[in-house]
Amino acid sequence: MKKTAAGVFSYREVLQWGTSVLMTQKIQDAAVDAWLLLEYVTGIDRTHYFLKMQEICPDEMENRYRELIGRRAQHVPLQYLTGVQEFMGYSFRVNDQVLIPRGDTELLVLEAEKKIRPGARVLDMCTGSGCIIISLAKRCSISAFAADISEGALAVARENAAALQAEAEFIKSDLFENIEGAYDCIVSNPPYIASGEIPRLMPEVRDYEPLTALDGKADGLYFYRRIAAGAKRFLKPEGWLLCEIGFDQGAEVASLFRKEGYTEIEIKKDLAGLPRVVTGRRR
Repeated sequence: MKKTAAGVFSYREVLQWGTSVLMTQKIQDAAVDAWLLLEYVTGIDRTHYFLKMQEICPDEMENRYRELIGRRAQHVPLQYLTGVQEFMGYSFRVNDQVLIPRGDTELLVLEAEKKIRPGARVLDMCTGSGCIIISLAKRCSISAFAADISEGALAVARENAAALQAEAEFIKSDLFENIEGAYDCIVSNPPYIASGEIPRLMPEVRDYEPLTALDGKADGLYFYRRIAAGAKRFLKPEGWLLCEIGFDQGAEVASLFRKEGYTEIEIKKDLAGLPRVVTGRRR
C-alpha cells in the first residue's frame, strides 16, 4: 500500500490491499470478501465509503482488518470471521461448531411450509445452527423441536432462537435416541457427503466446517437410511418427512423412502434445476 503524507492509510488503500491479498491467495469472490470484511470492521456502508474513502482509516480498524484478511487468506470462511450468515431473511449467528447455512436449504423450509398446518408439531433433526426450525417457527404457527448430537451446535441454535425471539425446544440426541412424542412433520438436512469426497471439497468447507455435519459415511446415504427408518416411529399418521439431499442423491433417497413405506414421494428441485429436497408421507 502507498503511504499517505501522515504515514497511514486511507480506507481506499486498505480495501485495495485486502483485495490484492485475497486475489493472490486465489480466494473465490476476493473483492466481495475484502469489502465485506472492511464493512464489518469499520461499520461503513457503500454510500459512506465513497464519501470517506480518501480519509485515514484509524489504526485499530486497520490492524483488525489486516488480521481478518490474513485469516481469510488462509481460507477461513468469511461467515466464521463475521459470525453471521443470512438465511430466509434472518441473521443467524455461526461459528465453527455448525455448518454455515446455505441458500439451497431455504427450499427445505419452503417445502415444509406447504405441509404444515397451524399448531403442527415439527421436529428438525440434525439442526446445527437452528436455521431451519427457527425460520419455520418465525414464519408458521407451530410447536418447534430440534435435535443434534453436538452440544456446541445446540448452544449456537439456542443462542439464535433467543436472538430471533423464536420459541423452540432443543434436544441433545443421536438422531432419535432421546426423542419423545409424535410429530406432524420431521425435517432434516443431515450429513450427506460421501467420506471419499470430503478431501476434494473446497478448503473452506473441508478444513473448517465440522466434519460430523458433513460426513455421510461411505456412500453418503447412511443418515438417510437411519432417518427414514426411525422417523416412522415419531410421525403421526399422514405425517411428512422432508430431507435435503445432494444434487445427485434424489433417486436413491426417494428409493429409501419408498422401501420404508412412505407414500406421495416427490423430489423437489432448487432454482438451479438440481434435485434438492425429497418429501414423503407416512402411510
